[in-house]
Order: sequence, then C-alpha cells, then structure tokens
Amino acid sequence: MKKSGEKRVFKRRPVTSGSRRGGRKVEIPEGLWTKCESPACGQVIFNQQLEENLRVCPACGHHFALGARARVAALVDEGSFDECDRALRAVDSLGFPNYGARLGVEHGSRETPEAVICGTAEIGGHAVSLAVMDFTFLGGSMGSAVGEKIARAVERAESGRRALVIVSASGGARMHEGCFSLMQMAKISGALQRLAAARQPFISVLTNPTTGGVTASFATLGDLIIAEPGAMIGFAGPRVIRETTHQELPEGFQTAEFLLERGLVDRIVPRRELRGSIGTFLGYLARGG
Repeated sequence: MKKSGEKRVFKRRPVTSGSRRGGRKVEIPEGLWTKCESPACGQVIFNQQLEENLRVCPACGHHFALGARARVAALVDEGSFDECDRALRAVDSLGFPNYGARLGVEHGSRETPEAVICGTAEIGGHAVSLAVMDFTFLGGSMGSAVGEKIARAVERAESGRRALVIVSASGGARMHEGCFSLMQMAKISGALQRLAAARQPFISVLTNPTTGGVTASFATLGDLIIAEPGAMIGFAGPRVIRETTHQELPEGFQTAEFLLERGLVDRIVPRRELRGSIGTFLGYLARGG
C-alpha cells in the first residue's frame, strides 16, 4: 500500500516490433526512424523529418551523409542543373582482383554510376560549373574516370567563364587503379592553375569525410574553402597518424572546427545555409574579378 506523501513512479515499457500491448500484438514498421549518429545525442528521428531537414539532426545539428543527387538538388537553383559526362565511367585497366566485377555491379545498380556528378547550374543566380562527389560509390574514391570528370568540370568553368564549385566527399585515391588514380591529382591541379590564371573563382566545399589524395590536391586549392560542421578532413586517418608518430593527437583533431582555428578552412557553413552562402560568396568574388 502506498504511504501518505509517497510519490508513485510509473515506467513506460518500451514497445518494439512484435511486442504485445493490451493482449494484442503491436507491429511497428521498420525503416521509419533513424537514430542520431552523434554519441552525445542519440535522438531517434522520424525519417521523413530527417530528409526534409537535408539529413541534419534537428536536435543536435549532426550532419548525416547526403547522396550526390540529393546534394545537387539542395545546392543549385531549381531546374538549373544540366548534367555532363554521365556516360564516363571507370574501367579495370590493371586487372585488379574483383574490381571489374564490382564496377559492373555498381554501374548497373546505381542512379549515379560513378563517384562524382558533374554539370552546369546556377547557384543564387550565378552560373557555375559543378562537381559533387558521392561517398556511397566505392567510398567516393578518385579513379581515372572521376579525375577526368572533375578536370572537365574545371575546363568548362574556364571556357564558359563560370565559377567552379566542387563538393568533396572521398576516402582518397582509388587503390584499384594504382598510379592511374594518383595521376588525377596532378591533372586536376594543373587544370585549376589554368582556371586561376583566367581569374575564375573556385569554391571548394569539404564534407565528411574528405581525406587522402583528394585533400592533398584539389579539395584544398579553392579560393574559398568551406566545410560542413563536424566534417573529418585530412590526409591520413587519426589512427594511422597516431601509430606513425607515436603521439596522442589533440582533441578534435582533423575536424572542420579544428582546421578552421588553424587556417586551412575559411568558413564552416551548416548544410541548410550552404546554397545561400555560396550565392553570396559568388557575388563577392564576381565583383572582385
């Protein structure tokens, strides 16, 4: 019996798929909810709400991965994107084990048949040449086809007197193509030098993750370097650096915020503000040119 003044505490039993409530089985459809990846949050988010918020946690602001097609739609002015070089795809030139078969599966099953989408568009009314990398395709790795598509995007910016915007999301050079993938670093960097000589602006957007040969080449060559909050940016991963140097790394090492403090990143811009911010920056750069 409850004593006078004593508070009774009621605990709600969690309802899971297949559990029973009131004598009847309760079924909760799968795929409706996503748990926030941030260890400090863990909020359970309705998937429709997450998509409407551009895959940003409404509770803590954690930025989930965003596919290249969705990224293009969120970034450019509506109806302005015209894709280029869609048919350009990687080949297994070295006979790397299982690479050809894996490429066949990836090319045949994806709306985006390579690790980058390129084309022309407008952002805030400014004409741009755009390249958006897709981490879901072999970790966004840069092979010969990816390098060629990005180099062509740079050349379109130069010849068309457009600004260049590249959104990076990559694990680095594609190991399956050996030196052919590493050559793309120099090829794209050379094209960017010609773009700079033509006085056409280049805005580089770094998302999570941007690493390896992509970081060591075009991703950090922008006239303006923007990063999404919390993005991991670096050449080698923290574990590799720790084991190589035998030193403990500073807190937040290789995050966008850490690099902003040290001058590698010029601005951190949340995803929902990215289109407007880039449009504003392009206006400044156009007047400066």
